[in-house]
Amino acid sequence: MSHPFYIVDVFAEKKYGGNQLAVIINDGVLDAQDMQQIALEMNYSETTFIQDAHQHNGGYNVRIFSLDEELPFAGHPTLGTAFIIQQVIVGAEVPEIRLNLPVGQIPVSISYSSGQPDLLTMKQVEPLFGQKLSAGEAAAAIGLNPKLVDRSFPVEEVSTGLPFIIIPLINLEAVRQSKVDIHAYQALIEKTEAKSLLIFSPETYLKENQVNCRMFDHYHGIPEDPATGSANGCLAAYLVRHQYFGSNEIRIRVEQGYEINRPSLLLLEAKEERGEFSIYVGGRCVQTARGELL
Repeated sequence: MSHPFYIVDVFAEKKYGGNQLAVIINDGVLDAQDMQQIALEMNYSETTFIQDAHQHNGGYNVRIFSLDEELPFAGHPTLGTAFIIQQVIVGAEVPEIRLNLPVGQIPVSISYSSGQPDLLTMKQVEPLFGQKLSAGEAAAAIGLNPKLVDRSFPVEEVSTGLPFIIIPLINLEAVRQSKVDIHAYQALIEKTEAKSLLIFSPETYLKENQVNCRMFDHYHGIPEDPATGSANGCLAAYLVRHQYFGSNEIRIRVEQGYEINRPSLLLLEAKEERGEFSIYVGGRCVQTARGELL
């Protein structure tokens, strides 16, 4: 039996930008072993499987696989899969698509321009904040002088479904200079639940953006990701918790992927009130290919 699949650029301002994703319509035939093998063959950071074309409890059952394991949640796969559900399964302008994932039901809102999806935005689950880490150890993990870490804010583990180590740097040049030192990186992540590093600075390539970031995840075989929705959801929680921009509320544009020639744009909205968070991550999606798995 053949299975249709779609290649989508997520967080892309235009085709061949952003983070690529393979989305496969399963129709309930493939088991977990099959899905894991297909994800490995696809060789993207993640591959998603829409289990069938029907809603269950108001949402579509979706499974996400990295190259080596099933994930409870990931950002760009959530948006890219909602985009394909709207385009292929629903085929009409609907304001929202819900995905049933292991972390819970994730709503994705969709706005349109000329009848086509213009912006997809997902609501993140409530963040969890983990341990604060040594700035020196974090700097060593990305091959930097510790002076380039912004000591006004902590190096901290944050999770909105997937955990990340958030590392604030003082400027764009520090972000550009960063290069993972494998031995120091492994020593750092041995102490943490999070295995992925998100580094960022308030200096950007484009003046209309407010944050530049990079994400490294050698532990899962991803030297650098061009656009990471889950990591940016964690970043949004971090920014409002520590009032990085002087407020417990943000609405910002984040650029990512410039160092690997996959320029991406993510739109973040977040607010904290009395310890409760509302976090939204948005971006654009572009379908680039369609095929069938035999």
